[in-house]
Amino acid sequence: MSLQKKKSSIVKKMIISVAAGFAVGFLCLFLKSMMMGTDGEGVWKVVDAIFFQDITATTSIEGIGLFYIIGQLFMHGLQMMIVPLVLCSLSLALCSLADPKKLGKIAGKTFITYLSFYVVAAALAGAGAYFVKSMGWFSVNLPAQQAQEIVTMEGYNPLVTVVNAVPSNMINAMSTNTTILSVVVIAIVLGLCITKMGKKADPIKNVIQNLNDIVQMFLDFLINKIAPIAIFCMISRALAVYGYEYISPTLVWIASTIVICLVLVCTIYPIGVFLTTGLNPITFLKKTAKIGLFAAATNSSAATLPLNTKTCINELGCSEEVTSFVLPTGMTINMNGTTAMHMIAITFIGTAAGIDITPMTLILTAFLSICTAVGTPAIPVAGTTMVYVVMMGLGFNSELCMIGYSLVLAMNYLPGMAVITLNVVGDAATNVIVSHKEGALNKEIYNKK
Repeated sequence: MSLQKKKSSIVKKMIISVAAGFAVGFLCLFLKSMMMGTDGEGVWKVVDAIFFQDITATTSIEGIGLFYIIGQLFMHGLQMMIVPLVLCSLSLALCSLADPKKLGKIAGKTFITYLSFYVVAAALAGAGAYFVKSMGWFSVNLPAQQAQEIVTMEGYNPLVTVVNAVPSNMINAMSTNTTILSVVVIAIVLGLCITKMGKKADPIKNVIQNLNDIVQMFLDFLINKIAPIAIFCMISRALAVYGYEYISPTLVWIASTIVICLVLVCTIYPIGVFLTTGLNPITFLKKTAKIGLFAAATNSSAATLPLNTKTCINELGCSEEVTSFVLPTGMTINMNGTTAMHMIAITFIGTAAGIDITPMTLILTAFLSICTAVGTPAIPVAGTTMVYVVMMGLGFNSELCMIGYSLVLAMNYLPGMAVITLNVVGDAATNVIVSHKEGALNKEIYNKK
C-alpha cells in the first residue's frame, strides 16, 4: 500500500470513528435525559455500568466500563512510548543536523532561520490562543463531581525550570512521564556527544536508531489500528458522561488553528523574506501558494517535496546546492506549524479542563513544543500525537485533560491541513533566505512573472 493510500485510509478511519462517536454520544445523551428521573433510570444505570463506568473510581465491582477501559489502554499505550520517543527521535535529529559532512555556513544559517521561524510562530500562535482563551471561547462548564480532578500549575520562580531541566539522576528522569523536560535535555546531550565522537559512536547510534524504529512501528500500529476504536469510545463516553459541553470549544479549537496557521503563512514568511533579502514578499506568496495548496490536499510534506524543490529552483531562483540541503532538512526538523498547533491545542485542553493557562505556561509550552517538534518522527498524525508529550511535560494528566486530548487527536485532519501548509511554505522561505545569504539566489528568476 502506498504512503498516500495509507494516509487516506487513516483519515477515513478517523472521520468514521469521530462521526460514530458523536452519533452514539448524542444518542446516549438523549436516552439519559429521557430516562433520568423516570422508571427507566435503572436501565440507564445498567448501560452506564457496562460501557461508561470509571472502574478506578469504585472500591468494588460496580460496573465493567468497556469504553473507559479501551480509552485508558490506548492512552497508556501512548504513555508507554513517550520517553523512548522523545529520547530517540530528538537525539537522532540532532545527529542528522550536526553531521560533519553537512556542517558549514549553509547548515548554520539554515538552522538559525528555522529556529527564528519557530520562535516567531510559537509567540504569535500563543498570543492568538491566549486571546481566544481570554474571550472565553475555550471555556467549559465542568460537572461538579469532576472538580477534584482539575490540575493547576502552582506559582514558582520560572528559573526553577532551568535547574530542574538537568536531572541529577538520568535513570530516574526517564522512569516517569512527568519529567519530559529532563528527557529532552538528555536527548540533546546524547545527540551532540554521539556527533562529536563520530564513527566511534556508531554502535550506540545504531541501537538508538533501531529502538526508534521499534517505537515508530508500535505507534504506527497504535494510531492505525487502535486509535479509531479508542477515539470512538472516548468521544462516546465523553458525551454520555460529561454532556455536550466539549463540542463548542472543540469547534473553536479547529477554527482557531486553521485561521492562526493561515495568518502566519501569509505574514511571517513574506515579512521574513522581505526583511532578510529585500525581495518582494507578494511575489513569494504568489509563487508558493501552489506548494501550500498541494501540501494541504495531500497532507504529506514528503509528497510535496518534489513540487517544493521544482518551485524553489525554477521560480524562486534558489540554487540546487542549497535547495538539496535546506528542503530535506526542513522536512525533518522544520515543524513550526506543529508548534503553532501545540500552542493552541494546549491552551484549549488546559482551559477546557479548568486549568488557568498563563503566559508563563505558554512560554514553557513553546520550549517543550519546539524541542519535541524538531524530533517529530515520520508517523501518521505525529504532530498531534506529540501534543501528549507537551501535556506530560506541563503536568496536564487529569482525566478531563485526556478527554480534551482525545478530541484534538480525533479532529486533527482539518487543522492538520493548515499546519502542514505552514511547515512546507516555511521550508521554501528558509531556502530563499539561505540562498540569498550565500549569494546563490537568482533574483531575475525570483522577480520573473
